[in-house]
Amino acid sequence: MFKGDTLFSFAGLAVFLVFVGLFPNSQTLQNDFPERAKISLREVGNQLLLVQGDSTSLVLPIIAQNNDTYQLSFEKPLEIEPDALLDLIEAIFIKANLPNYYRVEVLQCIDGEVAYSYEMKANEEESIIPCKGRTLPKQCYKVKVHFIASTMSTASKEGNQGIFNKPSLLYLLLFVAFVPVGVIVFKKKLPKTNTLDENNALTLGNFLLYPEQHLLVRENKTIPLSKKECEILIIFAEKPNQTISREELTKKVWEDHGVVVGRSLDTYISKLRKKLQTDPKLQITNVHGVGYKLEVI
Repeated sequence: MFKGDTLFSFAGLAVFLVFVGLFPNSQTLQNDFPERAKISLREVGNQLLLVQGDSTSLVLPIIAQNNDTYQLSFEKPLEIEPDALLDLIEAIFIKANLPNYYRVEVLQCIDGEVAYSYEMKANEEESIIPCKGRTLPKQCYKVKVHFIASTMSTASKEGNQGIFNKPSLLYLLLFVAFVPVGVIVFKKKLPKTNTLDENNALTLGNFLLYPEQHLLVRENKTIPLSKKECEILIIFAEKPNQTISREELTKKVWEDHGVVVGRSLDTYISKLRKKLQTDPKLQITNVHGVGYKLEVI
C-alpha cells in the first residue's frame, strides 16, 4: 500500500495535471475561438480564389452572426467546386484546431437561397455531403459556416483530441486526485489497532478493553466505543461481579463533568450489552432498585 506522503504526492500531481490540462488548453481554446474561426475562414476564401487563379480580388471581412455562425464573402463573383471547398475547410479547420462538427452553406447573394450545403461530423460515415463533383456556376456567393459544437473538444481527421478536453478524462483525473486524499482521511479516522499495547488494556472476559483508544478487541475483531461507553466499562472492569449503584455510575460518568442525565445511563447499558453479547462469559445484569452488575464467568 502507498504511504500517506506518497498518496498526497500522487494526488498533488493529478490535481496539477487537471489544472494544467483544463485551463491552458480547453479554456484558452474556447476564449479565442471566434478569432481562430475568422482567420480560418479568411484562409479558406483566399485558397478558393487561388484555385481559380485569382490573386488580386479581396476576401471581404468575415462576419460573425453569432458565437457559432460565421459568414465568408468575396469582392467578385467566383465558381465554387464543392470538392475543393470541402477539402479546404476540413484541412484548414484541423490545422486551426476548430471543432469537427459543423454545417456549411453556400448562399447565392442575389436571393439568399442555398446553392449548396453539407454537414461534417467527426465520424465521416455520419457526415452528410451531397452533390460532390458538381461545380457551382460563376456568380456572387457567400459561404456560411455554423459550428454545431463550438465548445466541444476538437479533433483532427485521425481522431487526435486534446487529451484534457475530454470530459470523461477530466472526471477521471479528478477522481484519481481526490480518492487518495479521501483514503488518507478515512484511515486517520479509523482506530489505529496496530499501535495497541496490551500492557495498557483491561481484561473483560474474552475481550481486551483499551481505554485510551476507546476500543474493545477480541480475536482481532475491533469494536469502537463512545467515550461514555468506555467510561462505564472501565468502572465495571474495576469491580467485576459487584453491584454498582446508578448513583455511582451517573456521578462518575456525568455529574462529575457538570452534566445531569435522566435515562441516558439505561441507553448506554443497552448499547454495551449488544457489544458484549458475542462473549458468553460476560453479562450486564440489572440489580433491581440498586443499579447494575457486570457478571464475569
